[in-house]
Amino acid sequence: MVSTSNFHEPRSSDSNADATSTALREGTSNMTTRRAFLGGTLGAGAVLALQGCTAMAPQTGKRVIVDSQIHLWGPSSPTQPWVPNVPPQMPEPFTIERALPLMDEAGVDRAIVVPPSWVGDRNDYALEAARRYPGRFAVMGRLPLNKPEAAAKLPKWKDQPGMLGVRALFLGGSERWLTDGTADWFWPAAEKAGLPVMALAGSGAEGFVRVAERHPQLQLIIDHMGLTLAAVNAGRVPEVIGQVERLARYPHVSVKLSAVPNLSSQPYPFADFYDHLQRLFNAYGPQRCYWGTDITNGFAKATYRQRVTHFTETLKFLSESDKDWVMGRALLARLKWA
Repeated sequence: MVSTSNFHEPRSSDSNADATSTALREGTSNMTTRRAFLGGTLGAGAVLALQGCTAMAPQTGKRVIVDSQIHLWGPSSPTQPWVPNVPPQMPEPFTIERALPLMDEAGVDRAIVVPPSWVGDRNDYALEAARRYPGRFAVMGRLPLNKPEAAAKLPKWKDQPGMLGVRALFLGGSERWLTDGTADWFWPAAEKAGLPVMALAGSGAEGFVRVAERHPQLQLIIDHMGLTLAAVNAGRVPEVIGQVERLARYPHVSVKLSAVPNLSSQPYPFADFYDHLQRLFNAYGPQRCYWGTDITNGFAKATYRQRVTHFTETLKFLSESDKDWVMGRALLARLKWA
């Protein structure tokens, strides 16, 4: 168990202006120091990859907070039915209209919408959110990973307004697709189309090593630190965190530090995950780590605002400059979301 002495007590929101000012002063010198360090440890390829992302990062005086994963869905209907025997995370829909006030209250500027598994390989409602609120929502869409003919959709995938990439999920019956060849068509097709991929596998992250090695131009983002609740319940957290940590040697791989309240066995500030978060942050650095909530998963375990302050006020290993990157700037750069 991790001691709660590793945490700062939450500060009042009145300190945000000072923190932002400090972050701006620190930004240039911190990035220079990290580049020098990375140049000596990861090599030129990794530095160039990170510099490419840096060039895309927004330069503003306000910290932009971007949730790397939320699900939105409407009620099941004849035109938009839910998948049978796949229960939603909450009994009632989590709609656009429900999400926006919660985001505003928590100070979340933007969110990546990942269509949930219970709506199937449909992206229509997520794309509706991006169409209606293009400054607030963008989409990492789904497609059937067991149908190679779907590769024909990828060259024009981002022609759909608000679509930024693909979410690849290997859970339940589809878990074997990652390793048995079923989804092998997908990775080169996504790489060729220049599509970033957010991915999660029930077996852990070891299956993504082969993907990372074979597809060096593919931006691969590991969801939820590679963890599922099943892995947590099986006592596999250190094992899976280690797998994700080893993937950091590939500069085109990055990680979502997301869904912590649902994965943690403790209340806010989720002290049992402090070391895991720090371990992955140390491996990937601030430009390859992305805060996120998966807000409807474990909805009652923390408010949206607490999920923000968990990172901005209690993780003492994050500098103000680091928070700028992790809380949104890095993800905007990686996904090229202007």
